[in-house]
Amino acid sequence: MARLALRTLILLGSAAIGLLVAAAVVPDMTLRASGFVVAVVVFALAQSLLTPLVTRLSTRYAPAFLGGAGLVSTFLALVLASVLTDGLRIVGAGAWALATLVVWAATALAAVALPLVLPRGRGAGGRRSATTPAGTEAEPR
Repeated sequence: MARLALRTLILLGSAAIGLLVAAAVVPDMTLRASGFVVAVVVFALAQSLLTPLVTRLSTRYAPAFLGGAGLVSTFLALVLASVLTDGLRIVGAGAWALATLVVWAATALAAVALPLVLPRGRGAGGRRSATTPAGTEAEPR
């Protein structure tokens, strides 16, 4: 259960970071505070569902595009988050292209970095955290 919670936290955190970085870098992309949380959840959920589908379709029908599967799923997740929420707005083809690249790169970096900065106990991967002395037991579950 702790592993699922950690994965969910990393997924949502990396999505939030990716959208925030893109909103700061891409001139024609805006995030509204009132719809930010919903936009993050929709984007993260869409990306987590679309990535395996796009990868499978690329592998089967267009293996040359397999490397772009992450970019395609990021673009589609941005489209869904933009259409289904009031928290995200992107205007213009150039902004869509740049937003896709920035969000893809920022979420990938955040997904690698977040596990390094989040505390790990016995529940997250079976290892003790650096602050837990050897030989002591973790809190009961």
